[in-house]
Amino acid sequence: MWHIGRHNQPKWAKEVFPRALGPFLRLGQSDALDLVVGTWGLVPSWSQTPVLKYSTCNCRSEEAAAKPTFRDAWRNGQRCIIPALSFDEPCWDTGKNVWWRFRRLDGQPWGLAGLWNTWIDHATGEVVESYTMLTVNADDHPIMNRMHKPDPKLALDQQDKRSVVVIETAYVDQWLRGNTKEATELLAPPPVELIEGGPEG
Repeated sequence: MWHIGRHNQPKWAKEVFPRALGPFLRLGQSDALDLVVGTWGLVPSWSQTPVLKYSTCNCRSEEAAAKPTFRDAWRNGQRCIIPALSFDEPCWDTGKNVWWRFRRLDGQPWGLAGLWNTWIDHATGEVVESYTMLTVNADDHPIMNRMHKPDPKLALDQQDKRSVVVIETAYVDQWLRGNTKEATELLAPPPVELIEGGPEG
């Protein structure tokens, strides 16, 4: 699904954690897909430092256009795809945190929707590539609505459980090259029939 040529094999850890280096794919100057390795946690251009005091690993898609940290990347169409063999989420069915791992049933890697930015320190010239993962509401999803600790103060239909967004191969051009309206049409949880998930073994 995501081919990386022999001429371009930057390194990153086998398992990527927040604020660590990880891969993402974006349109390059030649309008072809470029593989970039950057920090998982978007650094906005206006930040005075490449290390923020708050987490920017995930972006609620409903807030992308308005939230100062993400709005420039969203407005400028700085959308990316994050390749992943699997992703992990905490399941609270038992009342305790049990980590589940999610893979695709077809054995292919996921292509997760994200936003990217290039931060530049104008005093030193330091360049930091970074990205964030977009999420959507998953209250109606039969699998993803079981993830994350429920808020006892909220009704079951008001939990705002979150899910990653999967970009299928057929929609890569729409996601990376489309306008904001066309990109928004793709913001949905992964189809149930794609998911192979369960407790980490």
